[in-house]
Formats: sequence, structure tokens, C-alpha cells
Amino acid sequence: MAGSFAKKFAGRRVLITGGAGFIGARLARRLVGLGAEVTLVDSLIPEYGGNLRNLAGIERKVRLNISDVRDAHSLPCFIQGQHVLFNLAGQTSHLDSMNDPQTDLEINTRAQLSILEACRRHNPRIRIVFASTRQIYGRPRYLPVDEKHPLQPVDVNGINKLAGESYHLLYHEVHGIRSCVLRLTNTIGPGMRVKDARQTFLGVWLRCLVEGRPFEVWGGRQIRDFTYVDDAVEAFLLAAVSPAAAGRVFNLGGCERIGLRELADLLVEVNGGGRYVTRSYPTERRKIDIGDFYADGGLIERTLGWRPRTRLRPALARTLAYYRRELRHYL
Repeated sequence: MAGSFAKKFAGRRVLITGGAGFIGARLARRLVGLGAEVTLVDSLIPEYGGNLRNLAGIERKVRLNISDVRDAHSLPCFIQGQHVLFNLAGQTSHLDSMNDPQTDLEINTRAQLSILEACRRHNPRIRIVFASTRQIYGRPRYLPVDEKHPLQPVDVNGINKLAGESYHLLYHEVHGIRSCVLRLTNTIGPGMRVKDARQTFLGVWLRCLVEGRPFEVWGGRQIRDFTYVDDAVEAFLLAAVSPAAAGRVFNLGGCERIGLRELADLLVEVNGGGRYVTRSYPTERRKIDIGDFYADGGLIERTLGWRPRTRLRPALARTLAYYRRELRHYL
């Protein structure tokens, strides 16, 4: 597949919004290796996950624009002439969306409409892959959750992300802008946010282990699935080059499902030591907790040939090893 991607992306102009973030930067690194001309847009606002350390080693091989996707006036100049847009810019914190819903609306909904309008007016032939989230499903009615599951978000973030992906699908259907939506589960790996739980709870667990402190497991019975970042990048690349992806929505289901307490035990084992304490779920988070969740990734496997390949244990080992070296850059 790597050779096929090289033929598809060599010399192509690619734009990544949220390009200094966890997944965006990993995607940029892969695209540079494939010979693409990569432009990144990232606000580098501390709360939203962009980190220049994620670009270490490729700084001179990409074009980085420090800009906010909420600035609609700057979007046309970034979008003109691009062949592919990987649209990963977003506000990811569920709790932040409840405490500051207007900001979440601006980033995850209004800015997405501005991006699509810029594409319609200035580059209607661009190919878009939009990063959505499993959060739009809400509390599962059945497991595993497939793409036909009802969409009933339990927080403001889920509602706004649903609106954002709906705009992408509408602009595909009405304006012919080839868009694809990937609904991500818990993506983990080097470069993930660890200073707080705005991106994922696992980041805080990793930080505590590396710093030699106990971490907290809230509840512990919930089941989750996890996708290693390099596997997620593979899905983004496939979605961008596969004609069958246009106008479609796909879950990225993790390769393993696991209870949170079992995950904590595995993480301590992989780390070679450490400890955790189990706490009751905080009231403010319990209201928006979705309970057990794991995705059915059968549709993307049947349609695009993607499936996760990295098992959870090596994914955790690689991520821990990275933060043992790099933690100071992510605090």
C-alpha cells in the first residue's frame, strides 16, 4: 500500500487543518515521506492540542501557517490550489463544550461551514476527509456500534461535531465537493495530549506513570476500544484516494476492546510498575458519560480495505517510550 500511496500523493498539494495536533502532525509526517507538498494550518492555542514538538524533524519540509479556522477571511488563500484537505481542526473536550458551548459552536460548526464555503467558491475540485467522532452516537443502544446506529449526542461537542460532518456530506451531495467522514474512537500514540484530559483520559494516565505518580480510574467497568495513530493515518490516506469513499461515513473501530480497569492493569504491566486508584465518576462527567462503547469497523474494511493492525500492548509500549523521552515538551 505504501507504494500505491506514493503514486497518489507524490507532488500533490495537501492541506491539513489542525496540522500541528496529534493526528494532524502524524499525518503530515507520513505525507512528507510520500513526497507530498504539505501545508499546515493550526492556531497553536494551548487548549486545543497543537504542539510544535509534533513536527520535530519535518519543520523545514512543511509550510506551517499559524492561523485559526474561525478566521474565515484567511481560508481562501490556504484552500486555493490544494488537491486534498484533511480537515482535523476542532475542539475535542466534551467538558469544555458544556462549560463554554459558544466556543465549541464557533470551532466545530461555524468554522466548518466557512471551510466548506471557501472550498465551494475557490476550489470545488478539492477532496476532503473530515475527522468526526464516536461521540455523535451518544449512549449506545447496541454494541458494537455501526454507522446505522441512531445519532443522539449527549453533550454540546457531539451536537456540534454532528453538524460539522452533516455540512460536509451536504456539500458533497449538493455542490459536488468530494467529502468523506471518519468517525474516530479513542486514538492513542506518540504526540497525544497528556497535560490534561481534553483529548483523552489515557493521556493523563500516561503522564502520571511517567512522572511516578498514581493515576485515577473513574468507574472502571466501562468498555472502550482504541486505535493506534499510525493506523488512523492509514485510514485517512485511504479515504483521500479511494473513489468509493466519497460521500460516505465510516467508523474507525479499534482492534481491541477492553474495560478501563483491565486497561489500567495492562498499562501498569507494560510500564513495568506503577499504581492507580479507583474513584467514583465525577458528577459533572457522569451526566455526559456514554457508558460502554466500541465500534463496528466492518464497513470501512469491506469498502476501503482498512482495518487496525496495531495491537493495544505495543501501542501502549510505543507511546510510553515516547513520553519517557519527550514528556517535558508536552506539559
